[in-house]
Amino acid sequence: MPEPTVAVAADYFESYSVVGLLTAIGVLFVAVAFGAGRLLRPVVPTPEKLLTYECGVDPVGEGWAHTQVRYYVYAFLYVIFAIDSIFLFPWATVFADPGYGATTLVEMFVFLGFLAVGLLYAYKKGVLTWT
Repeated sequence: MPEPTVAVAADYFESYSVVGLLTAIGVLFVAVAFGAGRLLRPVVPTPEKLLTYECGVDPVGEGWAHTQVRYYVYAFLYVIFAIDSIFLFPWATVFADPGYGATTLVEMFVFLGFLAVGLLYAYKKGVLTWT
């Protein structure tokens, strides 16, 4: 009769073997689909096909375009406030539990303080002014 720990380990690895088998089947399916697409598609390169396509407009000049950094800063600010909202909802549920009120309140004010410092920094740098 097998030992109980061996039986538990066998059940544990059996469940992971199912996950591994499904992952292998998924990877094989994707590889077969890409391989079939590569074998079945027509390959006829022409100068028109090798041009950069941009919304039906013929490309003019070089393919290098300058982008202003401030747009990335706006994106980063959005990510900061999106993360803030992600943390506020679980905090609100834990805050309602008995015994966690003062601790979670202090933690959230520390977190909001860091966000306020980041927002103040962005304001001082002039990121939040529209020109």
